[in-house]
Amino acid sequence: MNDDELLTVPDVMARLKLGRSTVYDLIRSRRLPSITIGRCRRIPARAVREYITNELEAAA
Repeated sequence: MNDDELLTVPDVMARLKLGRSTVYDLIRSRRLPSITIGRCRRIPARAVREYITNELEAAA
């Protein structure tokens, strides 16, 4: 996964094995940063990697 890559919500759903509403809840709660380009929501791949790292640290 390239850190500069912008992912769609379905991409994030597939990578994290989460449902659509859960991904949008993470975005709304600002636990998963995203940007809007026009009407499209995009999540930086780096943000997904950081989210996973933060969750692993919190679980430890």
